[in-house]
Amino acid sequence: MKKQLSAALLTSLLVAAPFANANLSVNVGAINVNPTNSSSPIDQNNALGLSADSNTQLGITFDYAYTDNIVFELVAATPFSHTVNGEGGLKGAEIADVKHLPPTLLAQYHFFTKDSAFRPFVGLGLNYTVFFDEQPSAALKATLGTNDVKLDLDSSFGLALQVGFNYKLNETWGLHAMVSKMDINTDATVYANGAKALTSDVKLDPIVAMFGVKYNF
Repeated sequence: MKKQLSAALLTSLLVAAPFANANLSVNVGAINVNPTNSSSPIDQNNALGLSADSNTQLGITFDYAYTDNIVFELVAATPFSHTVNGEGGLKGAEIADVKHLPPTLLAQYHFFTKDSAFRPFVGLGLNYTVFFDEQPSAALKATLGTNDVKLDLDSSFGLALQVGFNYKLNETWGLHAMVSKMDINTDATVYANGAKALTSDVKLDPIVAMFGVKYNF
């Protein structure tokens, strides 16, 4: 965890340095990804499904003020970890552990004037999610009758909607809060002994919420 925090902070400094004299601000805080947990059928069988739990990580977002009201935001975070559980006939069974990174670029419209302490905003953008370090559970291996089990989740590309606000404490520091709805769908494939064993269209479509501090350069 310390290595992840150090890497995230170093990345923020490297990205922010060239823009130190620009209209740039950085938001740092807790960010939570909470999948909607709508069950995704396995092998088109609606009696068997998958869902994922929520996870909170360190969030870092970069805001570039193109005008007083138009802001571009890049959302980043340390890797999220989720436990994938069975639903329906598989309810109660742990299927796998997966990690993902969901960088998101949004165009925001900020209300009120730039001198206002409280400025709500709305945003629309694109999300790209890459999955990695997929680890099948012991229960899944036992069900398939082999330890040679591999889980593969495809990357996802979709829309993101956002609402939030910034509150200025002084010219340098402030508070930042946002809630986003992201379109994240992935095709999951389980291989046993090198052969395709199970498939599922996993619909995460999470609510992403963040609260933290804002630093204005």
